[in-house]
Amino acid sequence: MSETASISTGIAARYATAVFELAKENKSLSTIEQDVDALDAALNESADLRDLIHSPVYSRDAQGRAITAVAGKMGLSDTITNVLGLMASKRRLFVLPQLLRALRERIAADKGEVTADVATAKALTKTQTDKLAKSLKASVGKDVKINATVDESLIGGLVVKVGSKMIDTSIRSKLANLQNAMKEVG
Repeated sequence: MSETASISTGIAARYATAVFELAKENKSLSTIEQDVDALDAALNESADLRDLIHSPVYSRDAQGRAITAVAGKMGLSDTITNVLGLMASKRRLFVLPQLLRALRERIAADKGEVTADVATAKALTKTQTDKLAKSLKASVGKDVKINATVDESLIGGLVVKVGSKMIDTSIRSKLANLQNAMKEVG
């Protein structure tokens, strides 16, 4: 891990711990979880929001006003809105993606859940997602929250990552294994 990534992760972990403990104290973990999901979706969809949190062009004040306006427009809780404002005033908004990841992990641990990152060639239906979650729960022994993404290069099948375990049943992987086996023969 690079030094910059390590510093960002450390900063995000401190903010995540503070937000998590405040939410626990105020019994608002479910609200914070909704805010995390909304912010994560907004970051994935909006290049302007990603630019706002990463660009050094914006002043502290401009960044603070903009992120507070975005939080207000999204209807985020006061806790998250205040933390975003504080992060902007300290020029720390660049760690927002790591903060969201750390918060999600703390909330999941508190609920006794694990998160499974699932990549598929085509979007999963609700039924498929539910079956996969049930199957993974039987394997892992905890409730599983599915974080699904689409990767058309897989051709078919899926790649599942739960903690340090990875299951790759994609056709791309099977073709690569077959290609390697053919190289070894001839």
